[in-house]
Amino acid sequence: MGVCVSNDFDIRHIIIKIINSDSAASTFDSASIVVHQENINHFDIEQLQSRLRRKLYGKRFLLVLDDDIWNDDRVKWIELKDLLKVGTVGSKVLATTRSNSIALMMGTVPSYVLKGLSIENCLSLFVKWAFKEGEEDKYPNLVEIGKEIVKKCAGVPLAVRTLGSCLFSKFDLKKWELVRDSEIWTLEQKQNDILPALKLSYDQMPSYLRHCFAYIALYPKDHTFYAVEFNNLWIALGLVQSWNGSEKQEEIVREYINELNSRSFLQDFKDFGYFCKFKVHDLVHDLALYVAKEEFVVVKSHILRLPERVKHLSIVENVSICDSLFPKSRSVRTILFPIKGVSLDSETLLNTWVERYKYLRVLDLRNSLIETLPNSIAKLERLCVLILSNNCKIKRLPNSICKLLNLQVLLLNGCMELETLPKGLGKLISLREFCITTKQSVLSLDKLTSLKHLRKLGFHYCDNLKLFFSGEQQLPSLETLYVKSCGNFESLPLYIFPKLQTLIIFDCKMLNLYLNNESPIRRLRTKHLYIGDFPELLSLPEWIVGATATLETLEINNFPNLKMFSECLTTMSHLKRLYIIDCPQLLSLPSGMHRLTTLDDLRIYGCSELYQKYRPQFGEYWPMISHIKHVFIGEPRGEGE
Repeated sequence: MGVCVSNDFDIRHIIIKIINSDSAASTFDSASIVVHQENINHFDIEQLQSRLRRKLYGKRFLLVLDDDIWNDDRVKWIELKDLLKVGTVGSKVLATTRSNSIALMMGTVPSYVLKGLSIENCLSLFVKWAFKEGEEDKYPNLVEIGKEIVKKCAGVPLAVRTLGSCLFSKFDLKKWELVRDSEIWTLEQKQNDILPALKLSYDQMPSYLRHCFAYIALYPKDHTFYAVEFNNLWIALGLVQSWNGSEKQEEIVREYINELNSRSFLQDFKDFGYFCKFKVHDLVHDLALYVAKEEFVVVKSHILRLPERVKHLSIVENVSICDSLFPKSRSVRTILFPIKGVSLDSETLLNTWVERYKYLRVLDLRNSLIETLPNSIAKLERLCVLILSNNCKIKRLPNSICKLLNLQVLLLNGCMELETLPKGLGKLISLREFCITTKQSVLSLDKLTSLKHLRKLGFHYCDNLKLFFSGEQQLPSLETLYVKSCGNFESLPLYIFPKLQTLIIFDCKMLNLYLNNESPIRRLRTKHLYIGDFPELLSLPEWIVGATATLETLEINNFPNLKMFSECLTTMSHLKRLYIIDCPQLLSLPSGMHRLTTLDDLRIYGCSELYQKYRPQFGEYWPMISHIKHVFIGEPRGEGE
């Protein structure tokens, strides 16, 4: 089991992470967007301790407490250690920290001190990231400067890699000398200071990327980021600009993220097509905090008052937040609650924010416990993003919400008590993303057809909804449709969405996925298709053939009776990613897999027949897929243990 530990070493959060850790799932690192973990956030500490003991009792385990522990509270550590003593002989706990004193406090054996890389290895790593293979031979003068640069990196691989990345394909001698001679190297470094190399790499970024990078400071360490978070944040705050006027802002956001990754500011980067997730190293997070200054504040229990000049707030602990904590200036642009289990429960405070912060652009109230939104919400004329996801109490929204003419994102998914949508949705002329949970049984397309900029539409847990749309009307701008756990939903005519690029359908048991097998099959523009939880289907729907010329990502998840793939799979000339999850009856892949020359990511998990036939090196049909760059075929659950 691997568990990342935050700075405050919160016992409750650590126990939840241990209970939900799953070595098999983490090995696969599933591409699936549906993560099945036990919801135990509401358990009290005694219930959590009992569940942890049951999970570990009599088992031999290795638990890694990772990501740089700094908390030196020995009482908390002993409390956790006592809970872990129920394992059998041979169980081990391994912890990482940059502090010798904490290692001494936690360890029962001498600590293992990692040394920095040697100068030779540093230079080898630097050259790998600064040049294309073999290119360094053409630039011996740059390599000589590189030797001097890596000496200042103190053997830290992250610093070496990040600096090498920022100089990649730059052959201007002056730029290399600027990095080598920068005065920042002379700053005295304390135990947990920002590495000068990282600050130098930050300084080498273009200005638009530096502005975007600072917003990482609003999230806690070890946060798993999804690209969609920055779609909402960066676009709403005006940080995303199209150079030629034609490129979509969401595409530019992905370009920014890819550029940060290419500069080695991101780690654990996973590209699943429409979905993209990543983390940042603790030192990179420290750098974000350093450059964000006083305009960005993460609100924790120890903070008594916020600076007047703060513009962006992130509340990451369930602290007793009151009006006096927040500045009275009108400069606040962003309020976030990014952590599950941390939420707003004071309608009075919300009313204060609405009255005070007239220039608010992003208001993220996910998981909140408020029962009503104030009618005065319409006063936030510049509001671009309003997130109410997973509010378990709100039943109605004020119609005044439809006066927010600059609103681009409205997320109501997971609002299980929401009875009806507000009247006048068609007035939200700037809306580009709209996610819904409602108790309504009928939803008229008329409410949405006037939303000319709507690109993403989501339906979540709309149990009473049978028919989304009828008639010949269309949503001509819609590019992404996400339908999850709508148990009575019956049909989905794709012709309504002529520009649809991403389709996500999970757990809609009554849905006729065959779409009446329309004939002739319509040509689709779909690039990313994720479908799952259809236990009755024996074959994939024929309409997928309509997307063979454009499909880049295909995920098939939990089709327990699916026995064969259509041969059309091998004609998908642009397919890059194929994920097959929990299809135990699937006997084989199509014989023409070698024709998929663009496929570079194949992941198969929970498919016993495919595991036997295609497992690397040993499977009978392994040669059919051995040309694919990244292949993972997971051992079926319950086997080989």
